[in-house]
Amino acid sequence: MSARLAILNCIKGALRARKVTYRGLAQSIGVSEATVKRDLSRGNFSLLRLDQICSSLGLTLSDLTQRPEAAEVITELSDSQERALVSDPKVLLVTYLLVNDWKFQDIVSTFELDENEYVKILLRLDQLKIIEYRPPHRVRKLTARNFSWRQDGPVHRFFLSRLVPEYFQSAFDGPGDALRFVAGALSHESLAQFKASLASHLPSAMAAVPYWPCERGSSPSSRAFAVEREHSPQALGRCVQKSPAGLHPPGGYCDA
Repeated sequence: MSARLAILNCIKGALRARKVTYRGLAQSIGVSEATVKRDLSRGNFSLLRLDQICSSLGLTLSDLTQRPEAAEVITELSDSQERALVSDPKVLLVTYLLVNDWKFQDIVSTFELDENEYVKILLRLDQLKIIEYRPPHRVRKLTARNFSWRQDGPVHRFFLSRLVPEYFQSAFDGPGDALRFVAGALSHESLAQFKASLASHLPSAMAAVPYWPCERGSSPSSRAFAVEREHSPQALGRCVQKSPAGLHPPGGYCDA
């Protein structure tokens, strides 16, 4: 197999693994869908274009040269992995931040983790096979862009029992904070329409702000309560920092 074909196969495999369409990739790198199709069909594109594609998909040079079967990514952790995370809230916090592309300096400054403690957490996550860690701060995520926490799993239950109550007990009076609460009785038809609207608009809205990627199924009800939140990263940080106990492509290596 030629080097060019191997690189193309790796890129296409990464697209499938991350469930990214040609259109999605085109939007990410600022070109037309037709251009992406042509590039990945002919393989006749510049190093700049290759760099844009790799950056969008979180691929490194080593990723491009490894066997396709070695490039598998994690879309969901095992139950034992999640239980290991919730056993140490700081490890869980760092996992969430790394999955959402926070960098080393942002993590240690926002959450007041010292470097030694942070490195110990990275080593633990490497043991759990959630990241690949290379000292001093090089981290490669093993989670896919469409990664999600287990439905009703350990992290989901920890979030609902510990973090949700603490979060909504906040004053929401800081810069960029807002809380709006709306209650109303809905018919089954209106409820179905409301849920469909949430399913349609929530992914794009959540992609635009920091969030905890945890999904929750809901049972049918004739009464719905809609809570709309707006918050800055600092607001989320303040919420988590209130109590020490409260503490998504594989990505390429980065200064975490």
